Amino acid sequence: MNQTTTLQKPHIAQGPDSDFRRIRADPARAELVRQVRAKIDLLKVDYIYFQYVSITGRVMGKACPARHWEQIAQKGVQTFMGGVTNVFPDRQGRLIGFPANAHEVIALPDPETFCQLPWNKRMARVFCTLFYMEEDPVNPGAFFDVDCRGNLKRIDAQFRADHDGLHMRVGCEPEMLWLKKGTTPDTPYEGTTKPYAYHIEQFEQLAEVWLRVYEYAIAMGLDIIQGDHEDAPGQVELNFTFDDALRTSDRLTTYRQICAQVAREFGLIACFMTKPYMGMSANGCHHNLSLWRGGKGEVADLVPSPLPGMDQVFTYSRGGKNEFRDEREVWKPAEIGRHALGGMLEHLSGMTAIACSTVNSYRRLNDTGLWAPLAINWGLQNRSCAVRVSSPDRFEYRPCDSMVNPYLMQAALYKAMDDGLKNRIDPGEPEERNLVEVMRSGEAVRRIPMNLADALDALAADQVVRSAMPGRMYEVYEWYKRDEWDRFIWEASDWDVKTYLDCLP
Repeated sequence: MNQTTTLQKPHIAQGPDSDFRRIRADPARAELVRQVRAKIDLLKVDYIYFQYVSITGRVMGKACPARHWEQIAQKGVQTFMGGVTNVFPDRQGRLIGFPANAHEVIALPDPETFCQLPWNKRMARVFCTLFYMEEDPVNPGAFFDVDCRGNLKRIDAQFRADHDGLHMRVGCEPEMLWLKKGTTPDTPYEGTTKPYAYHIEQFEQLAEVWLRVYEYAIAMGLDIIQGDHEDAPGQVELNFTFDDALRTSDRLTTYRQICAQVAREFGLIACFMTKPYMGMSANGCHHNLSLWRGGKGEVADLVPSPLPGMDQVFTYSRGGKNEFRDEREVWKPAEIGRHALGGMLEHLSGMTAIACSTVNSYRRLNDTGLWAPLAINWGLQNRSCAVRVSSPDRFEYRPCDSMVNPYLMQAALYKAMDDGLKNRIDPGEPEERNLVEVMRSGEAVRRIPMNLADALDALAADQVVRSAMPGRMYEVYEWYKRDEWDRFIWEASDWDVKTYLDCLP
């Protein structure tokens, strides 16, 4: 795109029944607002973080005294549009997406997400949905189209409407590293354990750390089900129960915030960088997903009553019918699963710029033989494939890494599966071979994009995936990530110096 021009707003006419006014006037919302006030008084919360999520997955927002809860629940808080791009300038010094004279947006709290912070019980948090201001000359009171969390809510609702209540449930595997701060400029970080996967001794060495994460996690509605030490120094994975797309995205965001807090308490680095070490496993974030009909929400029995947050924070979807499961087969999915899988494979290249969103992400994909996917195909329990049938009733989408924005990722998965279902896309037969060996033999395979620039090109060419980033969201994301690639190419690294310093042509 031409970065010298200001992005233009799409014209969305809004009258007195704007999105902002419609959401705010919902009688059910008024009752939730009253319930939050009761929680504030009971828990003695003094301050609240009103938070939203940027296009890279960073938590943004403002903090306000809890005594103003009702006023803010009615009017929201104003914040600069550029918060969704981390108020970040490009290499030429221009604020990405939104210049200094851009308008503000309204962050309207979603009361059902209110939860006390277990490490500072005077504080709570609530997620917000973003709207154009009612005074906006083009989109007064409309949903702000670069709000990735609000966008996922709307895409989820549309998918359910288009497919007779069908909806995605997803569980994430958030790998990350617990590192010690380095002692010299040449060693900014050091490992805390040895890189031995599944070794209880290595896990035990970090028990004090991950038990603190566990304590905070259950207090904020994350039903932790298992954990282990992975095969990089200090690499720990704690998994929580799968759920609807939005709640899982909120919980992954909360998990990252919890890890950042625990790192402060122990003087460590909570590292979600995808590939800090070459020759060792990277930090992935596999998405295990399935499509369901029916079911209902149930509050998980995680902490004693009274709950330190709204019931919805502790609610998980239970029951219903998993439409991926074919009772006549041992492993192969039912027709809905096959077509959803076909859509994912058809659009995997375009989704890679979201699933693997940083320059560093592609160190993971290029370090062959260390569990990262290699080719665009699927298999039954085959970890060398991009999509693995990890159980007869779910798929494991493997290209995602630890830097993924889950709201963008799950919106893209929805759009890919929607295309697969509507066009009955056939995924072909499962790959049974080890793709590492196939590649080393010289046989050609359909590779995943292997650098950020190629992935962005694939995204630019894929209108289905781009539809998961409507309005100006795609343009802003493209600008942000092209600038990241440009910065990488512009920078002379240690590798350049080691390779070329004394090189004669």
